Amino acid sequence: MMADSQRGVLSTLQEIIKKPYSWGIVAIIALLCINVLQDPGYLAISVNQVNGNLVGNVLDILRAAAPILMIAVGMCLVIATSGIDLSVGSVMAVGGAVSMEVLRGIGQTDSMGAALAALGLAIGLSALLGMANGFLVAVVRLQPFITTLIMMMAGRGIARVITGGQNTAASNDQFRWIANGYVFGLPVIVIIAFAIVILVALIVRKTALGLMIEAIGINETASRMAGIKPRGLLITVYAISGALAGMGGVFATATVMTVDVSRTGYLLELDAILAVVIGGTALAGGKFSLGGAVVGALLIATLDKTVVFLGIPSSATPAFKAAIIIIICLAQSTRVREYFAARRRPVPTRAKERAA
Repeated sequence: MMADSQRGVLSTLQEIIKKPYSWGIVAIIALLCINVLQDPGYLAISVNQVNGNLVGNVLDILRAAAPILMIAVGMCLVIATSGIDLSVGSVMAVGGAVSMEVLRGIGQTDSMGAALAALGLAIGLSALLGMANGFLVAVVRLQPFITTLIMMMAGRGIARVITGGQNTAASNDQFRWIANGYVFGLPVIVIIAFAIVILVALIVRKTALGLMIEAIGINETASRMAGIKPRGLLITVYAISGALAGMGGVFATATVMTVDVSRTGYLLELDAILAVVIGGTALAGGKFSLGGAVVGALLIATLDKTVVFLGIPSSATPAFKAAIIIIICLAQSTRVREYFAARRRPVPTRAKERAA
């Protein structure tokens, strides 16, 4: 019985190791170990004696991962359809701009209604921008790269129009609570982010939606012949990506209650794409892994925090991040793994005799 149990555990571990995102998990553990070597108490989580909230570097990493997590999940669904969304960073700026302008227009009030209005309008407008991307891709048949590249440029312009070209600040304690509040000692921003991820995962995996998205990414023509309507699904997927980007923009701006149109969401679309790729979703479309996207987002946040913690100069930061990501992608590569597997494989006896 014990032997069967051990074989079962080994089999499970082997299956986990075969998952592409397992190397992302290994990288996260390695980065945390490096930080622990620099500071043995790096992973310590303590309780703030004043308010009873949990504090620590791990929670800081989770907090930083929340916006990346939002856009990475939306990006994962888009890439699964064989598309791409380069506009999520700009849509984050639009979401942040709308929320701050709404709160500023309402005035100095801490009402929950004002916070919900700002949140709803930010996510709603972001979803509409995503639907516009989906319409251009699904109906007009523009290439996703070109469509979302146009929206990436237009989105910043829309955000500047909304704010009048100025950085907008507002005050609302209820809205600030989204990013800075705590529930049962845990950051609200982390709870909301993971709750949304779990909700999206349940929708796409417990219904036929996930299979239909994968079918479109594998072969859109064949999926249409099978009775799937790609147009509606593509518009829906891009709308979800836009809405999640808007939520990420709310996270980014609620932290400081200020939107910087030029900096909010800047280059985060690249982090989202990297998170999805690290998670094992192919850019060619088809099968996708939301769990892998979560691992990728956590890795990006851990990497960013490690760069700061180790005091790596800002000029060398991009090269450091690129080196880590290249190593992970190489570890995930089927060809690289097959090469090392072939090196470990014993040479047959007859082959040895012929070689002699």
